[in-house]
Amino acid sequence: MNDDQRIEPLIQRNDLLSITVSSLNPEATEIFNVLNVNTTRGSNATSTISQAVGYLVDQDGNIQIPFLGNVTAAGLTKMELRDELRAQFTYRKLLMDPIIDIRYLNYKVSVLGEVQRPSVLTIPNEKITLLEALGLAGDLTIYANRDNVLLIREEQGKKKLIRIDLTNENLFTSPYYYLKSGDIVYVEPNKTKIQSAGSAKQWLPVIFSGISVLVISIDRLTR
Repeated sequence: MNDDQRIEPLIQRNDLLSITVSSLNPEATEIFNVLNVNTTRGSNATSTISQAVGYLVDQDGNIQIPFLGNVTAAGLTKMELRDELRAQFTYRKLLMDPIIDIRYLNYKVSVLGEVQRPSVLTIPNEKITLLEALGLAGDLTIYANRDNVLLIREEQGKKKLIRIDLTNENLFTSPYYYLKSGDIVYVEPNKTKIQSAGSAKQWLPVIFSGISVLVISIDRLTR
């Protein structure tokens, strides 16, 4: 199994797909492409706003395709869904030799915790590694725990928690090195940050008590 096959994600429920169909008959393919972009009139009479709509994978794992009805998408790769659609278009004699391109419209990963810029990242090319995601989030802070990064991934409707050691040389061959849509990466604080936070909490009552005494003393002196 080559690298591209290993990281090919499976389509899941609630995924939003852009499905573009083309053939030798542009008029026949037009109806299959209208759901990809919704164009609305902006506040300026001469401007328009294009919003991605796409085909939503419902809770049963299906998408609704004109003339085809329900087509199972969840559990397939994009390549498998493309082959299935091509076969159905051809079998039903709707299109001859159709060319189908499928892309995710909601391919996002979240990076939280001890990074410079915690954020939700939109990935246009649908392929990103853990290290690339951390880089886009501004890299780790000096307080980051590098040997116990938490990856939260949903598989078959259940949340899965994976601990990753960024200092381990086996990271690059890990099945979690490449992120999937919906992944959440949480970088925990190291012991120094935790101890520092704990010390601050211990000193807060003393500081507030000192401020109260100072305020009372100043009040008495100004009377």
